[in-house]
Amino acid sequence: MSDSDPWKAILQRIEDGASLIGLHPDTLRMLSLPERVLEVAVPIRRDNGMIEVFRGWRVHHSSARGPGKGGIRFHQSVSPHEIMALAADMTLKCAVVDVPFGGAKGGVQVDPTILSISELEHLTRRYAMGIASMIGPDRDIPAPDVNTDANVMAWLMDTISMVSGEAMTGVVTGKPLSIGGSRGHVGATSQGVLICTRAAFRELGLSMTGARAVIQGHGKVGGPLVYMLSSAGMRVVAVTDAGGGVYNQAGLDAALLARHVERTGSVAGFELADPLEPDRIWELECELAIPAALAGVISAEVAEKMGARLIVEAANGPTLPEADAILERRDIVVIPDILANAGGVTASYFEWAQSRQGFAWEGDLVAERLQRVMSTAFDAVWRRSRELKVTPRRGAVAVALERVGEAIEVRGLFP
Repeated sequence: MSDSDPWKAILQRIEDGASLIGLHPDTLRMLSLPERVLEVAVPIRRDNGMIEVFRGWRVHHSSARGPGKGGIRFHQSVSPHEIMALAADMTLKCAVVDVPFGGAKGGVQVDPTILSISELEHLTRRYAMGIASMIGPDRDIPAPDVNTDANVMAWLMDTISMVSGEAMTGVVTGKPLSIGGSRGHVGATSQGVLICTRAAFRELGLSMTGARAVIQGHGKVGGPLVYMLSSAGMRVVAVTDAGGGVYNQAGLDAALLARHVERTGSVAGFELADPLEPDRIWELECELAIPAALAGVISAEVAEKMGARLIVEAANGPTLPEADAILERRDIVVIPDILANAGGVTASYFEWAQSRQGFAWEGDLVAERLQRVMSTAFDAVWRRSRELKVTPRRGAVAVALERVGEAIEVRGLFP
């Protein structure tokens, strides 16, 4: 089985988890295909008057536990199998943190950096029209993902609201606060990563004070993590992004680095650190490594050189299946993406609930509930992995499949 195909990779993990817990073969068969895959053409008129057509997708993997939940990404590398894999990943992720959603995902194959703001809005609205039959507060609730943000969600929500003739605030999450967004949604993924990191350090008998961390990515998740980990007493010694990398053994200054990135667009060239080849970040000796960029960056070759004691996956699918066995052999603990970065979908659940209630929660309540959900999920995964004598990743998949399997069983098969 090819590990380069993200859909085959997630199927490998589902099949492995199914064998671990003795999942019924019929249930496995139902999870081995998405419930529905919609491909749409997304034509827009460019500012120069020409029409360009992009390809978009929305995938529902499983609705056994509730309406679909999953982000929308705008990226030139988006493909049907990538979206299918990410939708299946969301099925598992929502089950791990025990929120009442199934797995979904969407994307448009486009480089958004070539579009003006007006063109980006037209692309979003046309894509929203294309997938309108699949989304809704009780059907499928999109959220921001790679290269999409609160503005994109606002355009999507407005489009669906205009078409339906009613205010559909619950059709998306990650919205601006002014139209029903939730306090605490921004930074929730990073906060969830921090909660899991603290718990993992505790279980491994390590102290965070003075411990070294490296982070790949300085975007919506990686950027806040530099500050959060530093505030927790860690030394973030290296950060890389698409533009380059920086290294300082004494620890990077989070505020000054953030200011540099805001000014230049990359961590590269930060004056209070040495330059670092991005690929070399994994070789650095440290206690913690956080991949917070795109998928598939930890290959077998990278796993052999990994200098960290603990990996906490802030990105979706950063570790290839071929690397898992190597990391396990080298006694490197991995807190998997379906647990570690589930703070985002947990906060999305909170936002969806608030939209349905028509009542905004206080920021303290959001933070308190996020802490409780993520800590409970971590404990369940850690306990199950110890019971099964497997890695946390396999334990997390086992927990998720037990919950999804139970939902499929009690619902039965219609007709």
